[in-house]
Amino acid sequence: MKAIVLEAADKPLVYKEVDKPTLQPGEALVKIKAAALNRRDYWITVGKYAGIKYPTILGSDGAGIVAEVGSDDDKRWLNKEVVIDPASGWGDNPNFQSDNFKILGLPADGTFAEYVKVPVENLHAKPTHLNWEQAAAIPLAGITTYRALFTKGKAVKGSKVLVTGVGGGTGAFALQLAVAAGCQVFVTSGSGDKLDRAKHLGAAAGVNYKAQDWAEQLAQLSGGFDVIIDSALGDGFAKLVDLCNPGGRIVIFGGTAGNIPELNGRKIFWRQIQILGTMMGNPDDFKGMLALVNEHQIIPAIDEVFPLNEANAAVKKLEHSSQFGKIVLRT
Repeated sequence: MKAIVLEAADKPLVYKEVDKPTLQPGEALVKIKAAALNRRDYWITVGKYAGIKYPTILGSDGAGIVAEVGSDDDKRWLNKEVVIDPASGWGDNPNFQSDNFKILGLPADGTFAEYVKVPVENLHAKPTHLNWEQAAAIPLAGITTYRALFTKGKAVKGSKVLVTGVGGGTGAFALQLAVAAGCQVFVTSGSGDKLDRAKHLGAAAGVNYKAQDWAEQLAQLSGGFDVIIDSALGDGFAKLVDLCNPGGRIVIFGGTAGNIPELNGRKIFWRQIQILGTMMGNPDDFKGMLALVNEHQIIPAIDEVFPLNEANAAVKKLEHSSQFGKIVLRT
């Protein structure tokens, strides 16, 4: 089969012929129709991710058709259109992942290929209202933001929600999920164009975080937030505490702007604010996310679709964070 292979750090991805995976009982072979990029794919390509091995096939997000199964017990999946839950080995505790937790695309070979091998339990029916590219854009951003918003953040209908950095795949999807759940959603971005696009997806208002008074603008517009979803951290994080309503939750799942600065802990305990960490999600989070997507016919925002053999161009675009929504590869 053809696949995109990472052979070394800081080297271009290679489009080449590799062996098609062989199956064990409990596994399925999915013929990939489309795969989507995530920020972790970029960090792996530049050698800044834990546990990197070479060669490896990247890609956590994918949608396709089940071509083979490893045992007769799973034949019901043959020829079914599916999306893939990229997380496995979560463990028994719903609150945190086990030591056996893995994400598709490293260490296991991922979806940037004509075929991918996954556990049968990670297969889910593709939402019928989505095309292949849209379905492929859902998994990692969907499970991460669903858990951040609802499992950890406890967002409900009527909650005031702030999504920072709305332009990326997780930011755009967090906006869409929160709007679908009946929340009033505000956003930040460094791009006026991205703020306008966020409003078209249902954002009540948006503020450019490059403005010196961005936090003051948000406070005036919203009156404070019940849930804040942040994947940046950095120097601006302290202002998120000020923007939280009493009893509010700040949920974090990334750190693209650096570490959290010194915080005034008195503001946090006096106003009963919670700062919660999260990463990916468990099987129930994935099922809950798909149910919300199906119920509200959510269509994820896609910035651009590239052919599989142009994966280097796709990663380059991801590097510059110029996209709004997901970047997708079509096989």
